[in-house]
Amino acid sequence: MSDEFHIDVPHTDGALAVIALSGEFDITTAPAVRSRALDLIAAGHPDLVADLTGVTFCDSSGLGVLIGIWRCAKDADGSLTLAAIPERLGRLLSVTGMDTLLPAHPSTETALMAHQRNRTTA
Repeated sequence: MSDEFHIDVPHTDGALAVIALSGEFDITTAPAVRSRALDLIAAGHPDLVADLTGVTFCDSSGLGVLIGIWRCAKDADGSLTLAAIPERLGRLLSVTGMDTLLPAHPSTETALMAHQRNRTTA
């Protein structure tokens, strides 16, 4: 798997957008993720699913950006859900207690299904 960093938005539907990350999510790439996520929120997609399937590395800058995105989404009456979290990032979220704030799903598909269920019961 390549460590070259990519940001993709493979899905948007109403207020929801999926932002897929791949490669090394670190101090050099974190600002681009933040910028893209804030653009999506500003464009009317405050409910974000961050697909981390392809993330090969995540440092504290990446974690900080996820927390910042979560706050911005919340301020816009939205949410941030994580999908397909790499094991090391999962441990980091657990150690910092952020796993209690950021819902996580094993795949983007399960995150989208959960979002759909929440939308129909709201």
